[in-house]
Amino acid sequence: MGLVAARRGHFRLESGYHSALWLELDALFAAPGTITPFVTELSQRIRPHDVSVVCGPMIGGAFLAQLLAHTLGVEFAFTERVSPAGANGMYAVRYVLPPPFYARVRGKRVAIVDDVMSAGSALRGTFGELEKHGATTVVAGALLVLGTKGVEFFSERGVTVEAVGHDNFDLWSPGDCPRCAVGEPVEQITDSRVRDGY
Repeated sequence: MGLVAARRGHFRLESGYHSALWLELDALFAAPGTITPFVTELSQRIRPHDVSVVCGPMIGGAFLAQLLAHTLGVEFAFTERVSPAGANGMYAVRYVLPPPFYARVRGKRVAIVDDVMSAGSALRGTFGELEKHGATTVVAGALLVLGTKGVEFFSERGVTVEAVGHDNFDLWSPGDCPRCAVGEPVEQITDSRVRDGY
């Protein structure tokens, strides 16, 4: 898509997987007009799933969810990231739905979306949280899907994945990481956007 900058190195993602690529997504929604064509295309892919709520994890997923909800004429919801103290394992981060949304999602068909999905930690967390509150996730969407890990998770649960773009992406578990094997230091992304919604 050419709208974000990329960094090369050795990164530990929110999911716990390691990767050689980190996308700088913070400014993606700074100029909404530049992503409008991609939001429009994703909305057209989601529309046939007949959802009544679009939900995204904070930050990027929530921004995208609000744009899509407006375009589709449906309700919007979001989840917030919670990182338990000392959480270092795979998929250790949780995403929680604020209480005012509990009743609004119950019994509804929901689309969950994020700006970019690779292993899908943020969308997996959102999926589980919505399920706890009686919502049915019928589609997971992203502007860009990297690799297959996130897609495989949702496919196994009968949830369709819709995306504007797809690309290859190397993810390694810590024990299988070739960069760890040669002693390359790993960078833990610690800013407010740490997640693996990509």
